[in-house]
Amino acid sequence: MSTAGDFDYETHGQHYSTVRRPDPRIAKYVHAALGDAETVLNVGAGAGSYEPVDRDVTAVEPSASMRGQRPPHLAKAIDAVAEELPFADNSFDASMASVTVHHWPDTARGLREMRRVTRGPVVVLTFDPDLIDTLWLNDYVPELFAAERKRYPTVQYIRDVLGGTSTVTPIPIPVDCVDGFTEAFYARPEMFLDPAVRASQSAWGFVAPEAVERGVARLAADLESGEWARKYEKVAAQPEFVGAVRLITAVPTPGART
Repeated sequence: MSTAGDFDYETHGQHYSTVRRPDPRIAKYVHAALGDAETVLNVGAGAGSYEPVDRDVTAVEPSASMRGQRPPHLAKAIDAVAEELPFADNSFDASMASVTVHHWPDTARGLREMRRVTRGPVVVLTFDPDLIDTLWLNDYVPELFAAERKRYPTVQYIRDVLGGTSTVTPIPIPVDCVDGFTEAFYARPEMFLDPAVRASQSAWGFVAPEAVERGVARLAADLESGEWARKYEKVAAQPEFVGAVRLITAVPTPGART
């Protein structure tokens, strides 16, 4: 049976798609990076976030729970892992991986597999571990970001493995972002008090329960007293937040062999 990496989506991912919905403004960056590709492979596809609906998409997802949450208008996902993609060389015009590479047991092997089966751009939406603690939440639950920093491969590592020519685009997070990753709630701190929201952010599963309880209690107290607003009112007033989210687009060198 295929594994789903370092987070148990079979146990904890049943309601993931309720909170983690694609934000159309972020989707524009992802879809633009795919260029004019007609066939697209989505690796670690989950419930289908950021898959373009106007292309021929093949999705790969090892978690049965996540495959079951894909909406009916998207193609059914294939049960496979990034490290062993069941496709011939150069099968797709482009490939994509959205906030998933940190879950893969062998990131380098998975990225090389994406490069092998892709003729054109490989597009990776991820978080830069060197910037991941810039969100104010680090002041309340530093253990959360310490865990995240260890999980995410560096941007340069991803670029080096994919090779070719690559670009890195910082992705601005809109204040009303509908995709419920941590930075999406930079101006809505009360959302972190909701266990359902935390359950849809895999990082919390790597933090000791007592640290989570302590941090959430401090946040709740600061919200009630007005201390949070006094500390972070400038951040909350921003229409966008540029933190750790990065889009890496790697194009192969012309004439290079996979």
